[in-house]
Amino acid sequence: MRRLRHLSIAIAALYLLPSLASAGYWAAQDRPANWRAADWSASGVLPSPAKDARARVAVLAARTGGLKGAFAVHSWIVIKREGADAYDRYDVVGWGNPVRKNGYPADGRWYSNAPDIVWQAEGDRAETLIPKIEAAIAAYPHAEAGSYRLWPGPNSNTFVAGILRSVPEIDAVLPPNAVGRDYLPGGGFLAYDPAGDLHLTLYGLAGLSVGVKSGLEVHLLGLVAGIDVTRPGVKIPALGRIGV
Repeated sequence: MRRLRHLSIAIAALYLLPSLASAGYWAAQDRPANWRAADWSASGVLPSPAKDARARVAVLAARTGGLKGAFAVHSWIVIKREGADAYDRYDVVGWGNPVRKNGYPADGRWYSNAPDIVWQAEGDRAETLIPKIEAAIAAYPHAEAGSYRLWPGPNSNTFVAGILRSVPEIDAVLPPNAVGRDYLPGGGFLAYDPAGDLHLTLYGLAGLSVGVKSGLEVHLLGLVAGIDVTRPGVKIPALGRIGV
């Protein structure tokens, strides 16, 4: 009984308290009443193709709308070949055909929330990655209408996380509050990518990730707690990552 009580306290400290704190902060913010009232315009965090002709790959994430925004971000991936006059944006949504191309501005706000750049590459490195990213997008197994599921996945973060695992040269993982990222495409239980990350999961509901990119993570009900070693930092459920 004592061990069970200690385990309950640990779970509350690691997952419940940060989530409640995030919910309280989010409730105090001024937010759009619905998607029609939200701002979806370009945020300007990406350079204009007219001013920067280099190839570019970027992974972006922004807080989502409604109560979900207290706990989760929406993520997407953007690519641009050298000399192209526009970016191509790919993300997954919960209506119609899930995988959308250029449904929104490349660095558009999401429910009025400006995105952060999670990771990016430019020049020759980006040019080399783009065909691999396009192949991973084409192979995404949940692209049919009706295959989207908000929680625990497959959702928008499942899509982008799957691309990152399929293209291990992208040395990044999604933020810990990208709920759905730990649901493995196809409903798998185990994934190992050549970058050295091992992922174990029970449909995104509970699991573990360990490796160079992930550090050490423990997943519970879509929330992530963990530490980074190569880029020192801590991953806090609902709140995000704090560190280098």
